[in-house]
Amino acid sequence: MKATPEHDARIASMTFSSVYPHYVTKVERKGRTIEELHQVIHWLTGYDDQKLQELVNEKATFETFFREANLNPNAHLITGTICGYRIEEIENPLTQQVRYLDKLVDELAKGKKLEKILRQG
Repeated sequence: MKATPEHDARIASMTFSSVYPHYVTKVERKGRTIEELHQVIHWLTGYDDQKLQELVNEKATFETFFREANLNPNAHLITGTICGYRIEEIENPLTQQVRYLDKLVDELAKGKKLEKILRQG
């Protein structure tokens, strides 16, 4: 599936705070913890718990969320399909970064070991 400019714009304007509770619910429902979720987010973005809470409180858009992030140099190793999109083929960098996060949360919820999720290269 190919993302449209409208799709990319919608993702950019979504707030992290609107999606974060869904991430929490998804991982907890599968027996994982918020701490593990935060570890995955920290690996991808460099954000600590305090910065994550600030971004939630500010209702930061995904555009702001990833603009301020220190993206992990191994993020490009996140491949596969999420929401019908092949991650490595997504052309818009922001949309690709949001899908990286979605994929990591999905892997966590599916029980994948943290060592495998946090790609070391």
